Amino acid sequence: MRHTTRTAVMLCAALGLTAAVGSASAAPAASPPTVREAAVRQATDPVLVDCFSHAQVRPTAFILACGDGNSRLVSLHWDSWGPGSARATGVNVVNDCDPYCAAGAFHPYAVVVKLDRPQPWKKNPQVQHYSRISLTYPGARPAQFARVVTYPLWN
Repeated sequence: MRHTTRTAVMLCAALGLTAAVGSASAAPAASPPTVREAAVRQATDPVLVDCFSHAQVRPTAFILACGDGNSRLVSLHWDSWGPGSARATGVNVVNDCDPYCAAGAFHPYAVVVKLDRPQPWKKNPQVQHYSRISLTYPGARPAQFARVVTYPLWN
């Protein structure tokens, strides 16, 4: 019985050692950066910071109204993205909030988007982020909006 117990303990120790050595040698290298992380690391031009404090480069969509999502940009096609500014065309989908926002309907409006005023990003000061967005409506626009509206961007 004593021999059986000793054998069992030794076998468990050997298996544990084998598992530890096998795990160490089979452990994957550091995981590759996500697309977003890679974009931030490689970005020499400013980034666009979204509502969740994630850096984006040439996003196809962007939420303008972080609190309620009642205004967002979709179908963005970037003509330029550079050290001083970026320009895209797309669609601004806006809730008419009629009779109130929860019961309102979303309407699409063609828009030209301009990003500018790059500044150091507070989350990562080595990275510049665009701090202002301007929307130009070449045709129809929401009733309460001017043809050109400009907003500061968060960082």
